[in-house]
Amino acid sequence: MTTFTEARAAILADLLDRHAVRRLFAADHTLWRDDPTEVADRLGWLPVVQEVLDDLPSLTARCDALVEDIDDVIVMGMGGSSLFPEVLTRTFEPAPGRPRLHVLDTTDPAGIARIGDTCPPARTLHLASSKSGSTIETRSHLEWAWERAAGTGRFAVITDPGSELGELARQRDFADVFENRPDIGGRYSALSLFGVVPGLLMGADVAALLEGGLDALAASGPDVDPDTNRALQLAVALAGGVRSGRDKATFLLEPELATLGLWIEQLVAESLGKDGTGVVPIVGEPLGDPDVYGTDRLFVAHMPVDELEAAGHPTLVAPSDPSPHAIGHSVVTMELAVALAGAALGVQPFDQPDVAAAKAATNEVLAEGGVKVPLEPLDGLLSQLQPGDHLALQVFGDPGDHEAHVLDAVRVELRDRYRVAVSLGWGPRFLHSTGQLHKGGPKAIVCVQVVGNDPDEIAIPGQPFGFGHLKHAQAAGDLRALHARGIRAGRVDLHELLDVAG
Repeated sequence: MTTFTEARAAILADLLDRHAVRRLFAADHTLWRDDPTEVADRLGWLPVVQEVLDDLPSLTARCDALVEDIDDVIVMGMGGSSLFPEVLTRTFEPAPGRPRLHVLDTTDPAGIARIGDTCPPARTLHLASSKSGSTIETRSHLEWAWERAAGTGRFAVITDPGSELGELARQRDFADVFENRPDIGGRYSALSLFGVVPGLLMGADVAALLEGGLDALAASGPDVDPDTNRALQLAVALAGGVRSGRDKATFLLEPELATLGLWIEQLVAESLGKDGTGVVPIVGEPLGDPDVYGTDRLFVAHMPVDELEAAGHPTLVAPSDPSPHAIGHSVVTMELAVALAGAALGVQPFDQPDVAAAKAATNEVLAEGGVKVPLEPLDGLLSQLQPGDHLALQVFGDPGDHEAHVLDAVRVELRDRYRVAVSLGWGPRFLHSTGQLHKGGPKAIVCVQVVGNDPDEIAIPGQPFGFGHLKHAQAAGDLRALHARGIRAGRVDLHELLDVAG
């Protein structure tokens, strides 16, 4: 097989020969596809950073008005609409006098109740965030919030112009409607209004985030030396990893940057995991001894990794800085790198063809009134693992549960025992991020699903089912979509999985 060094050299030569960086910055859709569909109308993330910075005084005034007499903000969104706000609230403290930010991106009743109990309706701003405005989770969250807080005037939305959500917000006289430019896909929207408005509400240094993004555009532009162009070099490494059998891109981040990994995971998985190929992002995994890793790993490290390099694992060193400017810089650098890696791999990085399959399967299960999914022995699924496989733990439960940390120990134990890359995703969040990779990416994957019980159901106003029923339908629908694609997948008992940690 081609070595990593050989693959990198060939990919760099190809991208330079195709003038890929210049064509990216010129928004030339033919860099990826001759057909402009879902490409030409998905490149607004390039100019939006400067546009939002220019409009920052007006946006700041609008957000200041929204948080008067507010203690909490609940951001109701999924995937690209929620992951960067999650980065902000876990990385930075609210500014003095500003509200706490909570991200609601689960259909688990216990998780919803936990956030609801934390945030008194009268002093909470409910912010629904959805590009299309039709996402079932976000619309269900909004109806739940409207029932508990209608009449408080504490509602706002972020959406695309002309969406169903914007129309509903105006009908209900919400406090504000933020309309984003529509030519940006969710996972590329971090420095658009979908990330900036929550940041302003909590008092984050949004100007520094945006300035960091602008500096990243300059540092990786078409006139920058390819040897020092950070986005180009990262793209070449990611694509070179795939071409040389090292498709498990493991991002090692310092603890203060750990949550940025969730956003990176979605960007990489949903952009590059399709057509039977792609980069498999591994984030949130503690650093292990070099001998627990197989030969399918590439490391992007924000920490010292001398032992990994000495053991022969390819490693790309990235800056480690939790400041707003540095995070904005990292976001845009990653966006550019993933777009270029898509060009190198022949992958369209702006669509998500397999995400819709899980949504359709969920609707089928709901229409059937729910289905009973038989449990499988955990050992039976694990026995199917082969060298170079990816083990995906898919947990439909409350990510804030006090026992959730046990799953991190399970993950490490399975990695060390089988020497395979292990990811941990919380459903339904992962359906909007790594779900694309699970179904459309490399077939060298085994999916282990667990679903928590829901002793206390929460109704969804206007629906004949509650959140717990919806969660179970989403889990069953995703398993159905995986099986339809021939993916090795099954549901196991939660306690059997937890017992792996000893």
